[in-house]
Amino acid sequence: MPTTYSARSRAIEPFHVMALLARANQLQADGHDVIHLEIGEPDFTTAAPIIAAGQAALAAGHTRYTAARGLPALREAIAGFYAQRYGVQVDAERILITPGGSGSLLLATSLLVDPGKHWLLADPGYPCNRHFLRLVEGAAQLVPVGPEVRYQLTPELVDRHWDSDSVGALVASPANPTGTLLSREQLGGLSQALKARGGHLVVDEIYHGLTYGCDAASVLEVDDDAFVLNSFSKYFGMTGWRLGWLVAPQAAVADLEKLAQNLYISAPSMAQHAALACFEPATLGILEQRRHAFAARRDYLLPALRALGFGIAVEPEGAFYLYADISAFGGDAFSFCQHFLETEHVAFTPGLDFGRYQAAHHVRFAYTQDLPRLEQAVERIARGLKSWRAREI
Repeated sequence: MPTTYSARSRAIEPFHVMALLARANQLQADGHDVIHLEIGEPDFTTAAPIIAAGQAALAAGHTRYTAARGLPALREAIAGFYAQRYGVQVDAERILITPGGSGSLLLATSLLVDPGKHWLLADPGYPCNRHFLRLVEGAAQLVPVGPEVRYQLTPELVDRHWDSDSVGALVASPANPTGTLLSREQLGGLSQALKARGGHLVVDEIYHGLTYGCDAASVLEVDDDAFVLNSFSKYFGMTGWRLGWLVAPQAAVADLEKLAQNLYISAPSMAQHAALACFEPATLGILEQRRHAFAARRDYLLPALRALGFGIAVEPEGAFYLYADISAFGGDAFSFCQHFLETEHVAFTPGLDFGRYQAAHHVRFAYTQDLPRLEQAVERIARGLKSWRAREI
């Protein structure tokens, strides 16, 4: 008997990179040395003080549910972090601890988007953002952006693309896949443009802390009514612990708490206790060393890829990605990625995963390998370009 699944499940697209990852893993299992530049996960393990705090929490029996909004001590620690790093006062009551950054996105979309309504999103951008909107029966209005606006939404683009079904905009700073930032002034301009239209501003700050040569401004410095999505996965290196947070206006907290109670009850209690160690000076020292390592990787890989002919028009200021134009080499991005995986065993991500605008001519490199591995990758890519060009003739 045929089974009919929901329209929403059919509308959500798979990650194209997962097919490449599966093939990369198969090649690795067959004994090939694969260099992984495709997945947005830091290669560092969770810092030792955080692991120790998690082990202590388990030993102490902290394995039960917490309140839906999360441990009060962790929310206070995050509030203190905002005061220290950004100079802004955030009441801990406005902070909700979530299962990863995805949990904060689930809460925000569930609260702010009715069926048929949409947010403006930059294209290219993180694909799960548009998929979460579809999950709540909303939609993403993808706004094509290029290097001329540093791949970010602007007030002018908001004005141009806003329509009767628009209820807000989601921006990311630093952004995935481009690594670009929004300045304090740019965030302020977006805030004003959205408030003028009665819309909500939602800002993904998940890559905060991973910036190079500059500091990322928080939207809370210019707009206390904005919704902020953040995570312990990237800067804090806790990907598998599945922990994030959402900062919301006070008026929204009760409804968000109600959603959290129903959607996931609470974030993992052991992870929350472990995360208390994130803000200790010793831990922050380790994380800063890792940030400097990422900066060194970017400073090597960016000019190396440009020298090979990849078009990287905007120097990324944050995250750990390079979004590169492959137009000079011909062909489409997915075939290009397949070629390098099969011939040189270097895995990176086709632009199709990040939207539609010029996606077939872009790829993303994640510099989540150490410098010697990146040097090997560049050597292999240089060799692979020769065979790619010969294939196209």
